[in-house]
Amino acid sequence: MLTREDFDEAYNVVHQVTLETKLVYSDYFSSQTGNKVYLKPENLQRTGAYKVRGAYYKISTLSEEERAKGLITASAGNHAQGVAYAAKHFGCKAVIVMPTTTPLIKVNRTKSYGAEVVLHGDVYDDACEYALKLAKENGYTFIHPFDDPVVATGQGTIAMEIIKELPLVDYILVPIGGGGLATGVSTLAKLINPKIKVIGVEPAGAACMKASLKNGEVTTLDHVDTIADGTAVKTPGEHIFPYIKKNIDDILTVRDDELIVAFLDMVENHKMIVENSGLLSVAAARQLKCKNKNVVCILSGGNMDIITMSSVVQQGLIMRDRIFTVSVLLPDKPGELASVAETIAREQGNVIKLEHNQFVAVNRSAQVELRITLEAFGTDHKNQIMDALEKGGYKPKIVRTIL
Repeated sequence: MLTREDFDEAYNVVHQVTLETKLVYSDYFSSQTGNKVYLKPENLQRTGAYKVRGAYYKISTLSEEERAKGLITASAGNHAQGVAYAAKHFGCKAVIVMPTTTPLIKVNRTKSYGAEVVLHGDVYDDACEYALKLAKENGYTFIHPFDDPVVATGQGTIAMEIIKELPLVDYILVPIGGGGLATGVSTLAKLINPKIKVIGVEPAGAACMKASLKNGEVTTLDHVDTIADGTAVKTPGEHIFPYIKKNIDDILTVRDDELIVAFLDMVENHKMIVENSGLLSVAAARQLKCKNKNVVCILSGGNMDIITMSSVVQQGLIMRDRIFTVSVLLPDKPGELASVAETIAREQGNVIKLEHNQFVAVNRSAQVELRITLEAFGTDHKNQIMDALEKGGYKPKIVRTIL
């Protein structure tokens, strides 16, 4: 079993390469939850995620012979960068197998550390199977991204930092993919103070650990479906599962739509980019039943590609009723468009886009359709604009927003 001495050793080694990610108190999430919420911003860590901790510590424990064979791993991105970074530091070859769905930014950054990248499979599990095959064929030393107690020990140094900075922490919320981070954090937290509650958080579309705990054994999901690509894992770690059973107090799940609005909250209130997997903890903070407790949410990573980011921002604005599209039918005569615009202006609605369709009816002189995409302050303001259009006789209808 992992001991306090194991974590102390890992802490001393890991600090040679990691940045000190100080806790950030969140007024916004505190007011939303009724607790004192602190953020552990591992999205600001070297390589943009906590994974460098476990990768570096694991490689530091290998023999010269094991390193000389070359290293190989499978990863959806963050562990890949951690291994590539550590391998470069130790001067050894690294081969990384990544799912074909991995965001381009993670692929390019992994290559930038000098690693050879192989794209294979749709999800992590496919990539891992292929990496193990290559390891056997070429004699590489395999570095598992989560199912390795040594790797998990490196990840657990996060708990050491949290408790040193906030000794009275009551709850730690930690994202779960395969379970390495949760293993390290929960095991060390319980060794230091058994009263600390450690809550795992999974995407609702990839809740392999929740299913495993329910079944009492490691369980493989038929498929995963989540925008949280870093935690899209079908099968949790078998070697670390006993630690999870012993030390995790509960597991919460988060839907994709909750991650989308959490991204918007993080950008607007903390000016931080956090990837979808990294947002699991803050998205789940609202589910806690406790009040007036010290809660730490681990933001596990921030490696998000621009295309995904723009899509998430757009969807978040739509879900928060900050952007919406309304359809109105007008007589096809001069002045009608100006009248609608004046109604919207009185309610301080901001027009983003207009579409004027004269072919909505066979009798064009009878009516035309006007679709207006608007920016609003939120749901109340949106309803205010809709009421004004209704009172103006325009019979507005909400339609699907496409920017």
